Amino acid sequence: MDSDRNKDMSSHPLSPRSESNYHHQPTDPNIPSSSTTVTSNDKSHAASTSHSDIQELEIRYPAFVRRDSYGTMGRGPLPWTQKILLFIALITLFPLRLLFSALVVLLYYLICKACTLFLAPNQQHEQEDYAHIGGWRRNVIFWFGRVLARLLLFVFGFYWITETYRNPDIDSKFNNEVDASGKSEEVERPGAIISNHVSHLDILYHMSSSFPSFVAKRSVGKLPLIGLISKCLGCIYVQRESKSADFKGVSGVVNDRINNSRQDKSAPMVMLFPEGTTTNGDYILPFKTGAFLSKAPVLPVILRYPYQRFSPAWDTISGRRHVILLLCQFVNYITVVRLPLYYPSQEEKEDPKLYAENVRRLMAREGDLKMSDIGLPEKRIYHAAVHGLFTER
Repeated sequence: MDSDRNKDMSSHPLSPRSESNYHHQPTDPNIPSSSTTVTSNDKSHAASTSHSDIQELEIRYPAFVRRDSYGTMGRGPLPWTQKILLFIALITLFPLRLLFSALVVLLYYLICKACTLFLAPNQQHEQEDYAHIGGWRRNVIFWFGRVLARLLLFVFGFYWITETYRNPDIDSKFNNEVDASGKSEEVERPGAIISNHVSHLDILYHMSSSFPSFVAKRSVGKLPLIGLISKCLGCIYVQRESKSADFKGVSGVVNDRINNSRQDKSAPMVMLFPEGTTTNGDYILPFKTGAFLSKAPVLPVILRYPYQRFSPAWDTISGRRHVILLLCQFVNYITVVRLPLYYPSQEEKEDPKLYAENVRRLMAREGDLKMSDIGLPEKRIYHAAVHGLFTER
């Protein structure tokens, strides 16, 4: 059984398929390591780096480097043939896709608005959502959300999504199919879906696949159209400061949601990106332990975005240019590797860091991802060096 296999290999961290899966950063006293706090001096240093310094940062922080035809900032030189194709797409494909995507978002907003009409949102622990409304309203929000998310991916050029299931029985387990003896075998529901994070498109895929709740910035809940949709998803909003004495923090809210979703199958599952930031898609960063504190089994999902010219990865390129180049690319691709439920051993339950690291190593091995020990602080340093400025937070 999968649970026995997981327990056998969880007493010590998993080994990647080869040593090449783990990327070792070179030591440089002038570049902060992953355990270094980003200070104002670091920011000034990064902001004033030269081209050679940036190249050195790219060597040290390869998980955040764009390597597609458009270059780091999406403004790299292109051959004339590519410029002609880009121009044609810009005046034909781009406006059509932009229009249809806006119509899809507007349609789903109106559906969410109709389903939440005259209903007050759940307000708990400084969160606000409609995730746990039941009956026909929940069904309409759920099914239209999945269908329209997939339609939106189609509009963006993701005509085919290649999904690989490591365990061919995983679907039947979730559907509780009757076994040969005629008895229904019920498998434990995952506490959370765990995914690597490459692009904002990750959210659309997971919406189309399982329609879970996400962790999002509190500002998302205030956006026009998107704000209501995020509340219907049951997004867990991140806030830097507590405004009430009984606020549990994001980890506390996540644990509550995980426990609730396991007890009530009509409640949405929780979807988490434990890396805490995006990469260029070739690497997997250290996992935060919030998703693993509940000691519940998790469902690992690995996303990759194969490309020829433009990479859909979300990194140094500006948001506006990213959207334009994405919509101007005739065909985009997603490949998905879905793994079986990962059941933690007793040792992993007692040590969330071990649990998180073992799941990370499993995903690195099965997704052919390189492991890196860097994180968001290094990403900020690299981005600041590339953009030539820092924004004080």
